[in-house]
Amino acid sequence: MKVFQEKYAELNGQTVTAYTMVNNQGMEVTSIDYGCIITKILVPDQNGTFENVVLGFDTLEEYQQHSPYFGAVVGRHAGRIENAEFTLDGTTYNLAKNNNGNHLHGGLQGFDKVIWNTEIREKKDSLILEFMYLSKDGEEGYPGNLKMKVRYTLNNDNELQISYEGISDQRTVVNVTNHSYFNLSGNLKRDILDHTLTLKSNCFLELNGELIPTGKIHPSENSVFDFQMGRKIKDGVVSCDPQNVLAGNGYDHPFLLAENQHEEIQLYDEESGRGLVMETNQPAVVLYTGTQLANNFSILGVTSRKYLGLCLETQGLPDSLNHPHFPSAILEKDEIYKSITKYKFTNE
Repeated sequence: MKVFQEKYAELNGQTVTAYTMVNNQGMEVTSIDYGCIITKILVPDQNGTFENVVLGFDTLEEYQQHSPYFGAVVGRHAGRIENAEFTLDGTTYNLAKNNNGNHLHGGLQGFDKVIWNTEIREKKDSLILEFMYLSKDGEEGYPGNLKMKVRYTLNNDNELQISYEGISDQRTVVNVTNHSYFNLSGNLKRDILDHTLTLKSNCFLELNGELIPTGKIHPSENSVFDFQMGRKIKDGVVSCDPQNVLAGNGYDHPFLLAENQHEEIQLYDEESGRGLVMETNQPAVVLYTGTQLANNFSILGVTSRKYLGLCLETQGLPDSLNHPHFPSAILEKDEIYKSITKYKFTNE
């Protein structure tokens, strides 16, 4: 196994570095220390051809100008928070309003837009990139000095594990995820409408017109939100269900997981033979089918467009701070926040 590093860009006098981990099977994962962004994942198809299966850019300027969180770690709180405020211990905290008066993915200068300190660790059968960042008390409106660590671990079984740890000197809120857009066709040859998704989930959250949970949890059986037996993404695109329509003719919904760390999320592209199996300790996954991707820029030579990639964001529930019956995103003082998601790539 090998790891390479090179200068990627310079930002305000600081060097942004790109790190490429390569395992003994030839799988490559490239990430940068700006936002912990995963820029490329190269895995083989059924014929052994290695191609990129995530959306990303070659330059920092493109990320700054066009990126809808491609490949980034988002936080302190992933997803939307209604009216960009929450109350904790009797104090109302006003957050950055960066999404129609609401708060999205940590705000204007969230985890995705800062440079993290990085360490490389090499073990016998794995490579580890550890990213570290101190989110100071009051940053984007959040309370507490929060020390965050994010680890990307690649092994020889074509598995990438992302683990998150955080500890705060005050009671605060934390809900972190990775926002990679996957397209298993390879090098963006096709969109993701014929990808088949299987989820161990029997319910999802209803959204309002601003894509914020209403608080209602809907059963998914016998609907286009039922992925228990596998379903093509295009089913939600052609659906007349009001929830698909308001999401831009597709999905932007949290699904509550019925199982954890037991192959609960599976994505498959029949033409390439590539598969992705995900396991997590988080209560939900947000399925976003790229319905808001603009078409005024290119991604590695391919014009951006709706449905060019999809996100599977393992996390706590969006806007949970305003819905007491949702799993809590509150982190107690000196408690350790821990989140793990494993991504295993196959080519059958």
